Amino acid sequence: MKKKDKKICVTCKRSFEWRKKWERDWENVKYCSKKCSRTYIT
Repeated sequence: MKKKDKKICVTCKRSFEWRKKWERDWENVKYCSKKCSRTYIT
């Protein structure tokens, strides 16, 4: 996985880039922050 990859946050629809802390689980990352992951409504 490239370090310059970008994704769109499921909650706020903002783009965010790869971060070192997501290195092992980048494919499963859906949210740009903890706040967004707590406020997601299914």
